[in-house]
Amino acid sequence: MSLLSRMEALGLRPSFTSYACLMEALGNYGRTLEAESLLLEMMSLGFRPSVRLFNILLRGLLRKGLLGLAIEVLAAMKDLNIQRDRESYEILLDYYVNAGRLEDTWSLVNDMRLRGFELSSFVYGKVIGLYRDNGMWKKAMGIVREIREMGMVLDKHIYNAVIDTFGKHGELGEALEVFERMKQEGVRPDVTTWNSLIRWHCKAGHLSRALELFSEMQGQGLYPDPKIFLTLISRLAEQGKWDLLEKNFESMRCRGYGESGTIYAVLVDIFGHYGKYRDAEECVSALKSEGLQLSGSLYCVLANAYAQQGLCEETVKVLQLMEAEGIEPNVVMLNVLINAFSVAGRHMEAFSIYHLMKESGIFPDVVTYSTLMKALIRARKFDKVPAIYKEMEVSGCTPDRKARVMLETALMELKQKHCK
Repeated sequence: MSLLSRMEALGLRPSFTSYACLMEALGNYGRTLEAESLLLEMMSLGFRPSVRLFNILLRGLLRKGLLGLAIEVLAAMKDLNIQRDRESYEILLDYYVNAGRLEDTWSLVNDMRLRGFELSSFVYGKVIGLYRDNGMWKKAMGIVREIREMGMVLDKHIYNAVIDTFGKHGELGEALEVFERMKQEGVRPDVTTWNSLIRWHCKAGHLSRALELFSEMQGQGLYPDPKIFLTLISRLAEQGKWDLLEKNFESMRCRGYGESGTIYAVLVDIFGHYGKYRDAEECVSALKSEGLQLSGSLYCVLANAYAQQGLCEETVKVLQLMEAEGIEPNVVMLNVLINAFSVAGRHMEAFSIYHLMKESGIFPDVVTYSTLMKALIRARKFDKVPAIYKEMEVSGCTPDRKARVMLETALMELKQKHCK
C-alpha cells in the first residue's frame, strides 16, 4: 500500500493486473475495506472490473460475516452486467452453509441449476454438510447414494463430507471405514480429512486413537489445523496427560515440524501448568520473533485458546493486537469473544459484543446465536433463551441440533420453575 501511495504521489497509476494482485492480497489478509476502496478507485479510473475481482471482494466480505455489503457487491455486478460464475456461487454457498442459512442455500442451489451450472463435488459436499449440521445424517447418506447412481466419482470433497457426517453423529467406526475406502480408491486424504477424524475422536473421548491419527498424519507430511490441535490440547489438559503431549512434540521435532510447530508450542504453553504465555502480547511477540506473519485465522486460534480458559481480558487483547495489524474483526473472532465472556459467566459482556456485531454490519451466524443461548443458560436466564432462538430463525439462520437442545433445556427449566 505504501508503494501505491508513492506511485500516486508521482502521478502514476498501477496496471489492472497490479490492482488485482493488491486486492487479492488485502482480501486474503482480512483488510476487506481497503480492497473495496481499491475496486472503487479502479472503476473511477475507467477500468472494468472482472468477475474474478468481484469474487475476491465477495469472499473477503463473507469471511467477515458482512452479508449486507456482500449483497451490495452482487447488486453492483448486476448493474454492470457482470454475470456470476461458478466461483461466485461456490463462495456464497460456502458462507450460507457455514452460517446455517438453510433456505438461502437451497435457493442458491436451485438458481445454479436454472442457470445451467452442473453441481460439482464441492457443492454436493456442502449439501451433505448442511444435512449433517441439521441432524439429518440419513438424508446426507441419501445424497451419497444419489451421487453414485449418477456415476459421479467420489472425490475428496465428498469423502470428507461423509467422514465428517459420521464423526459428528458418533459413528466413528463408519467414519474410519469410509477413510479406508477412500485410500483404497486412490483418493489421498488431505488436512481436512485428518482434522475431521482427530476432532471427532477427541470429542468422543478416544484420545489414544486421536493421538495415533495425529502421528499417522505427520507421517504423511501433514499437520493439523491449529484449531484441531487446540481441541487435542484441551482434552489432554482436562485429563492431565501432558506427558503424552510432550512425547508427540518430540516426534514433531524429529520430523522437523517447521513454522506450524511454533504455533502449536505456544498453544501448549498457553494451556500449560506454568502459564508461560498468560499475556497475549507476549504470546504474539514470541510468534513474531520466530519470523511468523500472523493471519486473521491464527489470531482467532490464539484468542480461542484464551477464551476456553475464560481469560476474557487476554482474548480482548488478541483482538486489539489483530486490529493494530490492520486486520478487521470478523464473525469468527467476535464469536470467540462472545464465548470467552460466556465461559467466564459474564453474559452481559457477551451480549454487548453481539450488539456491536450488528451495529458493525456483521451478520450473526448460527454459532453466534448458539453461544448466546449457552451464555444465558449458564447465567440461569432461561426466560431469555426463547427470544434469542426466535431471533436466529428471523435472521435466516436455521437452528442446528445444539440450539434445539438448548431451547428444550431452557423450556424444561422454566416449566419446572412454574410448577414449584
